Amino acid sequence: MSLKIFEIDGTLRGCEGQIWDRVNGYRWWKNELSEKEGGMEKFAEGYKIFGFNKTEGGYIYREWLPNAKQVFLIGEFNGWNNSLPLENEGFGRWKVFLKDKEDGSPFILHKTQLKVRVEANDGSWHDRVPAWTKVAWQDHSTNLFNGVFWEPPQEEQYSFKHARPEKPANLKIYEAHVGMGSVEPKVATYVEFADNVLPRIKRMGYNAVQLMAVAEHAHYGCFGYHVTSFFAPASRSGTPEELKYLVDTAHGLGIHVLMDLVHAHASSNTLDGIAQMDGTDHCYTHGGPKGHHSEWDSKIFNYLKYEVLRFLLSNVKWWLEEYKFDGFRFDGITSMLYHSHGIGKGYTGGYHEYFGPDADIDSHIYLMLSNDLIHTVVPSAITVAEDVSGMPTIGLPVEWGGFGFDYRLAMAIPDMFIKLLKEVGDDGWDMGHICFTLTNRRHMEKVVAYAESHDQAIVGDKTIAFWLMDAAMYTDMSIVQNPHHTMPVDRGLALHKMIRLLVQGLGGEGYLNFMGNEFGHPEWVDFPRAENGWSHQHCRRRFDLPDDDLLRYKFFQNFDELMNALENRFQYLSSSHQYVTLKHGEDKVIVFERGDLLFIFNFHPCNSYEGYQLGCCWNEPMRCVLDTDEGRFGGHQRLEYGHGNPFPA
Repeated sequence: MSLKIFEIDGTLRGCEGQIWDRVNGYRWWKNELSEKEGGMEKFAEGYKIFGFNKTEGGYIYREWLPNAKQVFLIGEFNGWNNSLPLENEGFGRWKVFLKDKEDGSPFILHKTQLKVRVEANDGSWHDRVPAWTKVAWQDHSTNLFNGVFWEPPQEEQYSFKHARPEKPANLKIYEAHVGMGSVEPKVATYVEFADNVLPRIKRMGYNAVQLMAVAEHAHYGCFGYHVTSFFAPASRSGTPEELKYLVDTAHGLGIHVLMDLVHAHASSNTLDGIAQMDGTDHCYTHGGPKGHHSEWDSKIFNYLKYEVLRFLLSNVKWWLEEYKFDGFRFDGITSMLYHSHGIGKGYTGGYHEYFGPDADIDSHIYLMLSNDLIHTVVPSAITVAEDVSGMPTIGLPVEWGGFGFDYRLAMAIPDMFIKLLKEVGDDGWDMGHICFTLTNRRHMEKVVAYAESHDQAIVGDKTIAFWLMDAAMYTDMSIVQNPHHTMPVDRGLALHKMIRLLVQGLGGEGYLNFMGNEFGHPEWVDFPRAENGWSHQHCRRRFDLPDDDLLRYKFFQNFDELMNALENRFQYLSSSHQYVTLKHGEDKVIVFERGDLLFIFNFHPCNSYEGYQLGCCWNEPMRCVLDTDEGRFGGHQRLEYGHGNPFPA
């Protein structure tokens, strides 16, 4: 049966009775783009068509506004009046040629602020930030954002110096927010992050940094998840050239740079973003209730519209090509996979939950196309899916009929540990349940395991360190004032180390840590808002705490650094050999083999064991290479180490 497609208002749809599954849909799009656009890679260069582009004798500005009646380019260059109209090219495209001045300089100067003014077909007028703008700046007199004509002279353009690092087999991600990356209560810059935080990440043994809130977002407190300008880097932290410096600096340190990509939805902010770009509610997004995410108060893309697909795929290629990002963490995948957005649903693993009528095939096809494009443009790229539902084939290649992601996030793991710490006493931990949750992943689909991420650090929730030590994090961390061990800190420090090592050793093929959690950051994340007096006090990272030799925070960080050093040496994350030898409920003991190492955990709150018999696959003498109870990690140093310890103090 052949697939027939027809178009209504720019939306491609399958004819009634015809097959439109995700594999056939993906193949149809690939063929369509090959025939009509010269291939998907060329199609994904919409930024060479839309926005401002240099041409002979000037610039062409082009915008897609399918329901516009009149369009004008307004800005500082013409007093924000309607003196510069755009002409209708058809198919929703509007353009204007901006002839260079007689001296050869652009008609619009570098850093000029501007907008596009639209009269919709219903006669209403709207001022919009250009959808393809490379930079957007906030006007602090109105608090609204304007697009910026960003064309720096050649001598001011950043030139990359370092090649991309090779794709790591043992992925260890440091999740970070640039604006929070300062000890001082302020918005940190790209340059400060590059110079101060990246060397820490390198020293700690991570080989990738995942940057949150990269794309411009009008509301700082949204953590970057309500994007308003998809092609513009967040201006609060600096310029495009400074972001390029950050990425290049990371590459020089051998660190991959992943971007938190938000294509599951767009900000509903019509004044600063692309929602209702042409005055209707169905330009880039679905119209009506289908286009509104009830829990996020945001707008849902229409992934079947030709120009929407161009916009999103071009956005992917833009960040890869222009800024040299090495891949993406796709945010909110669960919302994309289902018409219900997963709201109010619990997923048990039954295939009917994934492949029934709730499956949003249009989104599935987009994700396949996007992953195909990413790995074609940058073969070493890494893509990670944030999906809480457990959708099968998320982590399988597109060629196999999968979605094409390299990894999926193991989101059940942090939920399990928070539930244990919140609701269950130490003697009630179920070793079998812990092991099951850590190893419960789909065959041949790699996962990134983590004990906690930014989700657990946000105000209203608690990090693992906070659940473990609570107020003692403020009163008992001084070695001078409290030279002796205290129970809250002893217990908290021990479990914090054990949980992280257990997750890294058994939880997946990759590992993730959110900035600051490696040293048990004592404060939550609370962005500036009216309720806290617009304070940055809790929107920063206290890197000074583990660097203070008189505070016990150093023990958390020391262990994290040596744990990653252990993994870098033995690379057990990339090993296919993983076998749980023992999960003893009464003794609270977990033993497993991973790679060339045998991991032994005693979670019993009271009992220690000697002469404990274990089975393993090796028949030769063994030596301890890492012990969470070592003195340099704040432990009691119960074991004696010989000269064979590969990580001496």
